[in-house]
Amino acid sequence: MIVLSASRRTDIPAFYMDQFMAGIRAGAFEVENPYNGRVSRVAATPDEVAAVVFWSKNYHAFLEGGYGLELQRRGYRLFFHFTVNSPHRVLEPHLPDLEDRLAQVRRLTELVPPQAVNWRFDPILWFRDERGETGNNLGDFVRIAEGMARAGVRTCTTSFLDIYPKVRRRAAGVARWRFLEVSRDKRLQVLRRMLDVLNFLGMELQVCCEEDLVEALGLPDDVRSGACVSHARLEEIYGPLGLSHRRDKGQRSKAGCGCDESRDVGSYRRQPCWHGCLYCYANPVRSGGRRGQGGAP
Repeated sequence: MIVLSASRRTDIPAFYMDQFMAGIRAGAFEVENPYNGRVSRVAATPDEVAAVVFWSKNYHAFLEGGYGLELQRRGYRLFFHFTVNSPHRVLEPHLPDLEDRLAQVRRLTELVPPQAVNWRFDPILWFRDERGETGNNLGDFVRIAEGMARAGVRTCTTSFLDIYPKVRRRAAGVARWRFLEVSRDKRLQVLRRMLDVLNFLGMELQVCCEEDLVEALGLPDDVRSGACVSHARLEEIYGPLGLSHRRDKGQRSKAGCGCDESRDVGSYRRQPCWHGCLYCYANPVRSGGRRGQGGAP
C-alpha cells in the first residue's frame, strides 16, 4: 500500500483536480521526475492506495466540486494539509479572504475526522519592503489558531523561510523586497509565543526541518519535529493500512524532516501554481490570477 501526495509541487486541490481525477479514474498516474524528466507510473486504485494526502492554500474548488465525497465513495481515505497564513497582498496576492478559508476548514472537518486536517502556518518570514519598512507575517496567527481550534483542528505545522537564491531574486525583481534572516534566539522566541497560544487552545506544534530549534526548546511534550506524511498518524485515524513506516529518502531528513514514504503525483513544470506567492519554493505565476478550475489555465 502506498500514500499519494497531491502535492508538494503545486496546489492540486485549487487548480488541478480535473487532472487528478483523470488519474484516479484511469487507475494510475504518469508522473514526471522533476530532476531527470523520466516518467513513471504510480498506481492509484483504492486497493493500492492507503490514503491520499492533499496540500493546498485554497480548497474552494475542491469542496464546491464535490471531489472529496467522490473520492470517499470510490474508497479512498483522505488527509488534508491546509496552509493558512496571515493575509498579505504582496506575499500571497491571489488567495481568498481569511474568513473564507477558515470556513473551508470547517467544511473539511465535516468531511473527514478533524485529526485528518492539519493546519500549516508556513513559512514564517521577515521582510524589508520597497519603502524600507520591515515586517513579518505573524500578525494574524492568534486569530487563525482560534478559528482552527473551533473547527476541531489539533495540530499546527510551521517552519522558517529558506531564502533560496530564486526566492531572493523574485522578491527583488517583482516587489523590490528583501527577505531577512533573523537570529536563532528570535526564532526560538517566536516558537515559544506560538506554543503559548496553541497550548491554551489544546493544539500541538510541529516544526518542519528545524531540528536544532526543536532540541533547543527542550519541550518534547509540547513540540516535535514535523512529519507531514506520517504513516503512524494515518493508521491512528483509519486503522491498520499495511504501510511501510519507512522514512522518505527524498525529503530533508538531515534537517529534521520526519516524513514517511509517499508518491507525489504533481508536476512543477506542467502544473504551475497560480497563487503567485512571493516566497514560493516551486513554480509560481505572479500574474494572471485565477483561471479555469480555481485558477488553472
